[in-house]
Amino acid sequence: MNKLIFVTIIWAFSFSLIGVYLKGVDSSYAALLRVVLALICFLPFMKFKNIDYKLAGMACLIGGVQIGFMYIFYYSSFKYLSVPELALFTIFTPFYITIFYDFLEKRFRALYLISVSIAIFGAFIIKYNGINENFLKGFLLIQGANICFAIGQSLYKFKFEKYNLVEQRDVFGYFFVGASIVCSFVFLFFGDGSKIALSLTQILIIVWLGVVASGLCYFLWNKGACEVDSGVLAIMNNALVPAAIVVNLLFWGKDTDMVKLILGGAIIYLSLIIHKRIIKYYSKNETEVLS
Repeated sequence: MNKLIFVTIIWAFSFSLIGVYLKGVDSSYAALLRVVLALICFLPFMKFKNIDYKLAGMACLIGGVQIGFMYIFYYSSFKYLSVPELALFTIFTPFYITIFYDFLEKRFRALYLISVSIAIFGAFIIKYNGINENFLKGFLLIQGANICFAIGQSLYKFKFEKYNLVEQRDVFGYFFVGASIVCSFVFLFFGDGSKIALSLTQILIIVWLGVVASGLCYFLWNKGACEVDSGVLAIMNNALVPAAIVVNLLFWGKDTDMVKLILGGAIIYLSLIIHKRIIKYYSKNETEVLS
């Protein structure tokens, strides 16, 4: 749990660092630099002999989804959303985690659509008089990032907690290998070479994001995910939202419509309360069926 709390604090600053300092930098290029730096950090710990290659391949696949594709969606969304909006819309991630687990178990819980619909309504309240094509693009992009992040951490927890590894760091480097492969292809085919020049400040920001926010924090987050149950993991996904918004307002003083932000946020959190009750309803019914 302590690992997840520590990472949440670090990641709360990442939203603003990207939104404030990396605007104008090609999103696929920034993502590629970040994951390559993280990979370099883990190279000394990686084992290339006497390892479970299936497990290493799974780590590579998970990294490609959770980090590679997620970063592409995530960085692109900054073109259309403010930092508080972007942070708030990551609140959907726990829903996707639940849905993905249901998919793995070949079941569908229709009542989840109620809580998800309420959450979406709350999100649009925030921009009720400013919904336009750009906003919709940004909203959809951050949902793509949420889905990738949810699938990745769910798969990692599902797979790695079943292995009695001496050190997960022995294979975690392959996580960033997968992410680097995805980001390399995206930058190669879709990157904008005219937007790759970096100032000294931007270089320092990317180094911090690559070494600390990606390298160290993703390792601690995924390892921490294997040490808690899925409910705690879902809650910690949402703990990042208010932390990121508070950091953005306090340290960068960005203007935002607090009334709409609070109202929309309250509706979204109401959806989480309802969602929790729906989960209890299903759990109770499943227990009765088994008994």
